[in-house]
Amino acid sequence: MAVNTSAESPIPVGEVSRLIGGWIDRLGAVWVEGQITQLSRRPGAGVVFLTLRDPSYDISVSVTCYRQVFDAVADVVSEGARVVVLAKPEWYAPRGQLSLRAAEIRPVGVGELLARLEQLKKALAAEGLFAAERKKPLPFLPQLIGLVCGRASAAERDVLENARHRWPAVRFEVRNVPVQGVHAVPQVVQAVKELDEIDAVDVIIVARGGGSVEDLLPFSDEQLVRTVADCRTPVVSAIGHEPDTPLLDYVADLRASTPTDAAKKVVPDVGEEFERVRMLRDRARRCVEGFIEREERGLAHALARPAIEDPHRMIDERADHVASLVDRTRRCLGHHLDRAESELTHTHARVVALSPAATLKRGYAVLQKTDGHVVRDPEEVTGDEVLRARVSEGEFSVRVDS
Repeated sequence: MAVNTSAESPIPVGEVSRLIGGWIDRLGAVWVEGQITQLSRRPGAGVVFLTLRDPSYDISVSVTCYRQVFDAVADVVSEGARVVVLAKPEWYAPRGQLSLRAAEIRPVGVGELLARLEQLKKALAAEGLFAAERKKPLPFLPQLIGLVCGRASAAERDVLENARHRWPAVRFEVRNVPVQGVHAVPQVVQAVKELDEIDAVDVIIVARGGGSVEDLLPFSDEQLVRTVADCRTPVVSAIGHEPDTPLLDYVADLRASTPTDAAKKVVPDVGEEFERVRMLRDRARRCVEGFIEREERGLAHALARPAIEDPHRMIDERADHVASLVDRTRRCLGHHLDRAESELTHTHARVVALSPAATLKRGYAVLQKTDGHVVRDPEEVTGDEVLRARVSEGEFSVRVDS
């Protein structure tokens, strides 16, 4: 229930702690799953102190139990083990501390872990996180590779040595993190996020050597799987050996069977690339030489043709024919001109013979009135009328005799 307080009427810390304790006391017992990070069994003490941690969310809570409760599982439970605890929340008022009082502790078996992983796998697959279309292609030659692995681990050595042996100029941005235990998940997630934010990093490799199912559990954590799914940089999973398949393998853009295999798949071999370049260069040279040889044969065949071998021959053969046609054309044109000239002469003679001037030359004259009208009938003139007489050599005036 809410407590009415104000700056003028506050309540003491002890009262707040008491109220919190009363509320927590009303909670019933719950089954809690986590990983034991600290275990304290003092000789002769009747109480065992544990710290139970959730690796996915980096949250821990103190657990206490009677010695006989812990002795029932003491042979199979130690620090780092995953357990299920039936406990009731308790509030220690003097220190304001929450803890759990365990009434029963059960170790989580491998079979149960695998069953839970299978359920988580199906749930994540249903969301599409493992879909092939989400996979991003790896660059052919990454300039900077991000590597998440254990400090001074065999996995780190295998990746670095094999990658630099294949391509000596390759560079790495390494993040050393715990790869098992309670601190593995949050630090691996943080390392992946840091590398993904570096623009120069072309691909990220998450590597770890082999181990038991419990050792590889951090790489099946839901938080890590979702972090890798959200990465914009391609991620390569190189966890354990060939039979090991944590959930990280399914969400990663490429799965490598081992860290050494990851180096081989991410970094090309400089010797193989030189050989491939040499083979392509030889192939290109053969193609060019074959093309040139085909063109040379075609050119030789074309040059062997008579028209190309002696190009003037065809002109010489046609020259006589052209000259003959020119002579024939000239003769035809001459005949046409001669005939036209003859016709023109005859026509001219006829025109001259029939012209008025020729008639006048034969002694005829043309009488015209003063207005230029030609006189054709005597009835057209009157006595004493003056007319103009036009003859071959000129004209003169005449008067009509009345």
